[in-house]
Amino acid sequence: MNFKLSICAVLITSVTVTAFSQEKPIAWTGIHIVPITSKEVSKGTIVIHKGKIVAVGPQNKIKIPEDAVKVDGKGKTVMPGLICTHSHLGGFGGGDGSGPIQPEVRIFDSLNVHDAGFRRAVAGGLTSLNIMPGSGHLMSGQTIYVKLRKDPRTIDDFAYKDEKGKFLGGMKMANGTNSMRGAPFPGTRGKSAALVRQKFIQAQEYQAKVKAAKGDKAKLPPRDLGMEAMVEVLEGKRIVHHHTHRHDDIITVLRLSKEFNFRVVLHHVSEGWKVAKEIAEAGAACSAILIDSPGGKLEAIDLVFETGAILEKAGVPVAFHTDDWITDSRLFLRMPALAVRAGMSRKAALASLTIEGAKMMDLDSKIGSLEVGKDADIVILNGDPLSVYTKVLETYVEGKKVFDRSLPKDYLHAVGGFGAGASRKPYQCCYERGED
Repeated sequence: MNFKLSICAVLITSVTVTAFSQEKPIAWTGIHIVPITSKEVSKGTIVIHKGKIVAVGPQNKIKIPEDAVKVDGKGKTVMPGLICTHSHLGGFGGGDGSGPIQPEVRIFDSLNVHDAGFRRAVAGGLTSLNIMPGSGHLMSGQTIYVKLRKDPRTIDDFAYKDEKGKFLGGMKMANGTNSMRGAPFPGTRGKSAALVRQKFIQAQEYQAKVKAAKGDKAKLPPRDLGMEAMVEVLEGKRIVHHHTHRHDDIITVLRLSKEFNFRVVLHHVSEGWKVAKEIAEAGAACSAILIDSPGGKLEAIDLVFETGAILEKAGVPVAFHTDDWITDSRLFLRMPALAVRAGMSRKAALASLTIEGAKMMDLDSKIGSLEVGKDADIVILNGDPLSVYTKVLETYVEGKKVFDRSLPKDYLHAVGGFGAGASRKPYQCCYERGED
């Protein structure tokens, strides 16, 4: 089974830049450009207008519109907005304890877009996320792809949508110890695979009945939301994002993917380095994590920083993810930096934050690189993306500034601890009276 993913500042900026972010073009000049899909430009110009990138390249080859707001980018770096392929910001509300396989559950029905975590994300340069249900189920529900637009009121303001207005997302699956517990959940790895296999067979049967009905409502099977979502998986319309750590669990996922011909991104892959050849031969992509919480889990005991390099050399597409809160979104840039230290190429490391993640979400025609016509989702940095000393200065989504480190409120999100920037604070209590 070949996995084919669709390929289809601050710059101390004045208030004027924000004011004219829609009405007038903004041009950064003399800035170091990291376009991702082409060579870096040490002294370049990038122009954005009406939410899109309209020009990017060497400074002496770009004509700046006469009405553009010009910003001196000397000493700064611009790159595409960062993409996290595995996040839990806004809430974990996926499947419940009633059963191990719940494809009908939609994570976006339980997300809080006012969660301060989203402010931390843009402070870290993230502009697009794949928000997932948790991994305590073999199938915990449908993920949602979101863009961190400014001042959302509801999840609709964040969601990527298709031409019919349907929210875009994948299907979260998991194996290993997370989903192994008392009945009705499986108690062994073998039983886990058996339950998944049986469910996909049921989905194939449902799919066949729908096709056989040829639109005749009298012949259609009773509507089943879970089966509908799984048929989308079978038809390649919904990518499986699969939590898996141990090498044997990874191979089980690849076996099932081949058997039922579904597209899969392998997430975490702590032991992916042990089976890099098999992952490459299966045509699967990997969304890896390198920095874990203290202690971690036994399944991740063989996690190594060389994973990115080993997978890259085997020909496997690699992205990294935060699994926020496992890794704070503000520390996302550290992950590819550590991967480079362990042997991954700079090119692949930068792509792992941007275009590779976009491909894993079928969004690479819109985001993931600095190219004319793509969304103006950009990050302004004060240094090299892979340097530990580098800070995110500004973040833009579709041409609108969503983070500015020079503003006190945004600075709080960039450096504060848990709860920093929360939408509400204690009142009518000792907090206001200054008491302990």
